[in-house]
Amino acid sequence: MRLVVTGGAGFIGSNFVRYLLARHDDVEIVNLDKLTYAGNLENLRDVEDDPRYSFVHGDICDASVVAATLRGADAVVNFAAETHVDRSISGPQDFISTDVLGTHTLLEAVRTLEIPRYLQISTDEVYGSIESGAFTEESDLDPSSPYSASKAGADLLVLAYHRTFDTPVLITRSSNNYGARQYPEKIVPLFITNAIDGLQLPVYGDGLNVRDWLYVDDNCAGIDLVLREGVPGQVYNIGGGNEVRNLAITHQILELLGKGTELIRFVTDRPGHDRRYAIDCSKLKALGWRPEVPFEAGLARTVEWYTGHPEWWRPIKSGEWRSYYAQQYGELA
Repeated sequence: MRLVVTGGAGFIGSNFVRYLLARHDDVEIVNLDKLTYAGNLENLRDVEDDPRYSFVHGDICDASVVAATLRGADAVVNFAAETHVDRSISGPQDFISTDVLGTHTLLEAVRTLEIPRYLQISTDEVYGSIESGAFTEESDLDPSSPYSASKAGADLLVLAYHRTFDTPVLITRSSNNYGARQYPEKIVPLFITNAIDGLQLPVYGDGLNVRDWLYVDDNCAGIDLVLREGVPGQVYNIGGGNEVRNLAITHQILELLGKGTELIRFVTDRPGHDRRYAIDCSKLKALGWRPEVPFEAGLARTVEWYTGHPEWWRPIKSGEWRSYYAQQYGELA
């Protein structure tokens, strides 16, 4: 299989590249990535010399680069996206450009080049918030932020290409991922690295917002299964079944690092902050998938990775990152 992975230098994308190379001998992977602030080739340093892997520096909005990269591919998996809700609130334009227009550029190339399979990586945030129960793949989309709206728009475009052009598309919608090499603006890597340095952990609102946590390798396994066995035109939820309040995960991180709760700082809540996410994964489980990493074990493994790899995250937490953090939460303290 010659596979083009877009956004393969990001968090989930790089873990997916590494996952495939470790488990499949018969795969050739081309990583197309723009290398924005969250794209980091250090994420793939250990596989860069693998003859089955190659890298192309380019933007999924660039039709000529996309066409040249996708030509001859057996499948495309699109991880490339702007993904941080907070950044979408302060600057929505980049999200519309990459998440919607970039997806359209890829779909046009897939259709024109008659590529056999296209998998869109989406998010449970397209469903919005739910007080009880869980969303299924048939639930209405009700996005709350420019980020989730851009992902919902892309999902609808992908499904429209299937209905209109019979493009062989698939979509996965995962819950909150965590694990190694995640850019330290999301809650888990941010709080781990801040706590390591004895800095405050900024908790939005009352901290009682609930998220379902999925270890990144379990997500990669689900994506791989959908890519190979999913039915074109279908959506598959991928969730960890680990509903945890933000404040609880904050306490768990502090406990794992031997730090005190005095580091917790409550800050003004995010506009439009969804209260609870939950998704039903029965459809994917029917294909044989199950999450394998319990949340407590996965979080401990993640804390251990960041503790042991300061050379990866310390250079990131400077420059643009510090400016963003100051704008969002105030100066580091």
